[in-house]
Amino acid sequence: MSRPGIDWGRRWPHLALGGALTLALFLGVAMLSARPMWQSVAGDMALLRLSFAHSGVRDCRDRTAEELAKLPANMRTPQVCERRRAPVRVELDLDGELAFAADLSPSGLSGSGPSRVYHRFLVPAGSYRVAVRMRDDPAEAGFTQEAAFDIVVAPAESVAIDFDATTGRFYLH
Repeated sequence: MSRPGIDWGRRWPHLALGGALTLALFLGVAMLSARPMWQSVAGDMALLRLSFAHSGVRDCRDRTAEELAKLPANMRTPQVCERRRAPVRVELDLDGELAFAADLSPSGLSGSGPSRVYHRFLVPAGSYRVAVRMRDDPAEAGFTQEAAFDIVVAPAESVAIDFDATTGRFYLH
């Protein structure tokens, strides 16, 4: 049994059309990947970001001697703490003016996770005095962590303010 050959005389218009459509699609994708030009920050502006996660304190109390005596020996911890964490208060000043203030609720279904903040400030390029304050214990009268930075931001530059819980300090990067 012999197989009939391909009739190239009838197939070449289909192949040429397929090749032309493939080339047009490729050129369209290449053009759209280069245009339009996009910038996240305008040329004369800079970006300042406040971004961190920090856990507020838990409300704990000491157990009484009677409570400890009623517990099995392996469960006699001297303190009992609530699962829910306290909200974290954050404030940020730019050149002495309050730019951001928020009470951040703890994350998680039962409120036992860290409080999170991410806020962007688009500012003209230049020099700034940035002060950031945080209170993670509502029983405290003032703020528990404070920092101030003198920064100079260039056009289209991005500066982030973060918090390191191990050192208890704010830092820039």
